[in-house]
Amino acid sequence: MGLAGLTAGWIDAVVGGGGLIQLPALLLGFPGASPVQILATNKLGSICGTTASSLTYLRRVRPDLSTALPLAGFAFAGSLGGAFIGSQIPKEAFNPIILVVLIAVGAYTLAKPSMGQLSELRFSGRRHHLVAAGIGLGVGLYDGALGPGTGSFFVFAMVGLLGYGFLQASAKAKIANWATNLAALCVFIPMGAVMWKVGLLMGVCNMLGGYLGARTAVARGSGFVRTVFVVLLVVFILKIGYDTVAQFTG
Repeated sequence: MGLAGLTAGWIDAVVGGGGLIQLPALLLGFPGASPVQILATNKLGSICGTTASSLTYLRRVRPDLSTALPLAGFAFAGSLGGAFIGSQIPKEAFNPIILVVLIAVGAYTLAKPSMGQLSELRFSGRRHHLVAAGIGLGVGLYDGALGPGTGSFFVFAMVGLLGYGFLQASAKAKIANWATNLAALCVFIPMGAVMWKVGLLMGVCNMLGGYLGARTAVARGSGFVRTVFVVLLVVFILKIGYDTVAQFTG
């Protein structure tokens, strides 16, 4: 669990998607746990990593908070609602839903090779902030309900819809992702769903990975972040695709 947390924290800080490592690790390690316990414990580990990476990005990239804060605020609200939905989702539905979303994101990213290299904002003023709020609400709802890949979806939406470069998008995505993790835990903790010992172990490792990943992304820039993003998508599509086929044929 510790290695999964460390790796997930690094990947999540660079481009998002650490939950797609951490969540399967929990599913494999605790096959008797309920879906809501898996989701809740994943959130506890993840918020530690997003705290470390958010602080690192704030110091080194200085993202525009006039965009990041509405994004995070609406993401928090969406995640609150999504957490209640997630507590009702059967375990069998996880993989098919995630697979469809990943294929769509991957196809769009590969079709636009220059996307995210530089920040070329598509909107300004109030419209810019409204689109950011809409991204926060939509992705936050997904994060509360399922979670895996949320950071990547924030990055993708910030790049594809608002025109940010990958590095700036990653910085804002971490702040929003921290808010969604907090919101989900506000629902899961009172339910008694968190496996605390496991979650805290993953959290410490996730925090170290998040700190190292954010520093790597800042040092290497948007081109590196995009490359990691594409490689990660391919790996996840293959892995989850295999799991989905096995689920329905096994």
